[in-house]
Amino acid sequence: MPRLFGTDGVRGLANGETITADFALRLAQAAARVLRDPEGTEGRRPVAVVGRDPRASGEFLSAAVVAGLASSGIDVLDAGVVPTPALAFLTSEVHADFGVMLSASHNAMPDNGIKFFAVGGHKLPDAVEDAIQAAMDDEPDRPTGIDVGRVTFMEDAGARYVRHLLDAVEPNLRGLTIVLDAAHGAASLVSPEVFRLAGAEVHAIGARPDGLNINDGCGSTHLESLQAAVVEHGAHLGIAHDGDADRCLAVDASGEPIDGDQIMAILAIALKEKGELAENTLVATVMSNLGLMRAMESAGIEVKQTGVGDRYVLEEMRRGGYSLGGEQSGHVIMLEHATTGDGVLTGLMLAARVAETGRSLAQLAGAMTRMPQVLINVKDVDKDRVDGDEGVRSAIADEESSLGLEGRVLLRKSGTEPVVRVMVEAATEERARTTADRLSGVVKERLAL
Repeated sequence: MPRLFGTDGVRGLANGETITADFALRLAQAAARVLRDPEGTEGRRPVAVVGRDPRASGEFLSAAVVAGLASSGIDVLDAGVVPTPALAFLTSEVHADFGVMLSASHNAMPDNGIKFFAVGGHKLPDAVEDAIQAAMDDEPDRPTGIDVGRVTFMEDAGARYVRHLLDAVEPNLRGLTIVLDAAHGAASLVSPEVFRLAGAEVHAIGARPDGLNINDGCGSTHLESLQAAVVEHGAHLGIAHDGDADRCLAVDASGEPIDGDQIMAILAIALKEKGELAENTLVATVMSNLGLMRAMESAGIEVKQTGVGDRYVLEEMRRGGYSLGGEQSGHVIMLEHATTGDGVLTGLMLAARVAETGRSLAQLAGAMTRMPQVLINVKDVDKDRVDGDEGVRSAIADEESSLGLEGRVLLRKSGTEPVVRVMVEAATEERARTTADRLSGVVKERLAL
């Protein structure tokens, strides 16, 4: 059977071929067998925290997950609709044996997904995910009588998370006007609340989820509404989340987008000035803009690069004892306060930097000059041959030689589709585009199916 788990859990069309109620129940039963700790739970039943984003399919899928866990002898704390980082935090705070989040993040409403957090709210290693998949073929545990799991609704889940955020950052945002776009997602209640409690004047958009409108023309993948609202309200900045609020992108007062690389540059410099940037290092992926590397070099900050995916950023951060890392897409991890990317926390930190410095977001983002970057997805090709094909390697070498120190080339295969992603950075948009077009042509010709 092909590997079920991607870089962020199991994801697909809800009620389609994979993400069904039966699948969710069996996956939960398998997770119960693998993630329970017999030694750590002696004398008590294991405990799991379950949360979801507001998409409609999450209602029946979370019910299936809860049923699978409780029928396997796991006590369930049902957190209801909460952001993914809130689920990770709650898993740690209540000392649960593991957590389960139902969300497809920034994907459109018809999709959904299931991801697990280990003790302490950390993402699972690949080997543990593989063990869960293998356990789906085993007979599930079927306790009876007093040994079946019990289900309790966590009425204060959101309030606990809000308190955690305010304790972690202690921001004073008085005097700031902020527009928040919650993508009609999991942060629709908690994000506006926490920014208001921090003192900001808040205008919330994309904060009326109905189960069907999540990520629909709003949030971090569709910044147009946020850009317009920031200008309309004369706000100092705008913050955009995705459906499960593990991402944060921003908009400055003029409506210009601020991406994850720029946010990381601002926060890295802020932490360095306060002596709080562990090992004086930022962790980013190979997709981060060359402008970030140059800005960090100028600021005297080292950059460690990983493969694409926030889980790989997190692994490197934990390995090296680093405190800040993330992705251009807006996943920003601050290990001192969170075990995963947290879009609400990132937004609070960003707004706090504006407030404490008295500088505009545009001025702060000016610490980094983005290199023009072009990304082309070459479809319907044999992606597995991209690293070994001599013609492709020769074309890459020629383009890299031509760009010299004024740009770079990156080719990588998609984890889920027959697609090779061609990314080029250069001194000008035109140069980046023509180089990417040439390489895409070579890839399509050499790797055609």
